[in-house]
Amino acid sequence: MLCGCETVQENTDTRLSLDTFVTLTADCDDKTLNAAFDKCAEYEKRFSRTIPTSEVSRLNTADDFIEVSSDMRDILQRGIFYGKLSDGRFDITICPVSMLWDFENEIVPQKNEIAEALKNVDYERIEIKENTVFLNGAMVDLGGIAKGYIADRLREFFSKKNCKNGIINLGGNVVVFGDKARNVGIRDPFKNGDTAAVLNVKNKSVVTSGTYERFFEKDGFKYHHILDSASGYPAESDLVCATVINESSLDGDALSTVCILLGRKAAFELIESTPDTEAVFIGTDGKMCYTSGINEKNGKLYIG
Repeated sequence: MLCGCETVQENTDTRLSLDTFVTLTADCDDKTLNAAFDKCAEYEKRFSRTIPTSEVSRLNTADDFIEVSSDMRDILQRGIFYGKLSDGRFDITICPVSMLWDFENEIVPQKNEIAEALKNVDYERIEIKENTVFLNGAMVDLGGIAKGYIADRLREFFSKKNCKNGIINLGGNVVVFGDKARNVGIRDPFKNGDTAAVLNVKNKSVVTSGTYERFFEKDGFKYHHILDSASGYPAESDLVCATVINESSLDGDALSTVCILLGRKAAFELIESTPDTEAVFIGTDGKMCYTSGINEKNGKLYIG
């Protein structure tokens, strides 16, 4: 994601957080901006599956119902919703499989390891009773929706601080808020550093998922990080990039991943049937298309 805006009196900073470069921009003082970055760190400590003391880790190792935060309950409920919506292709209990894949060291798991791990992938095992949760032997990985949830909470934080305008950029998750239209660029997956399209948006979330974000090539095959819970392997899709534009970054986060899993035709139909939601797709053939609520004018894409 590339993001640009007009020259306004806003405070901005970029820091490494949530396993990406986070850029926060708002009409606020340094204290408020620092507090927003502190919130990013707090959520990372809560939602990361690789931090032993995180709420996710505590949940994944529990052998009975345990009390969870309202944040965790809400994000699990939305994860279950998108599991049902995608017929299980998007599954937040993919953790046993995702733990096998090592993209940093370019390690491909053995087929028998994946088959064994898949036995414990089933979002329907998750039981939620008020503020308690039991996974029944499953393990959750919130990587497909956590940044979206955090972006939504940061938007609420800035609103409570009376910040009228700004941009929240958590890597592939961008939230534009306020009365100013902003330009958000969609990176060209085939040309490093180039922009494939520019979206002009106001008060919208723009989330991009792509098979080019984390991948490695080995023995003539390209392995990317968007895992299909049906196979345990990277999704075999005719889409390399899906950008979803709507009100909620969490929903956009999940939907953009679901679109990659489903492929162009089914993804297009899904977004067209989802209220107040639009999308831009780039296929493996390099062709770009977008849903009916997007119009092109003077080289930019507009909603409505």
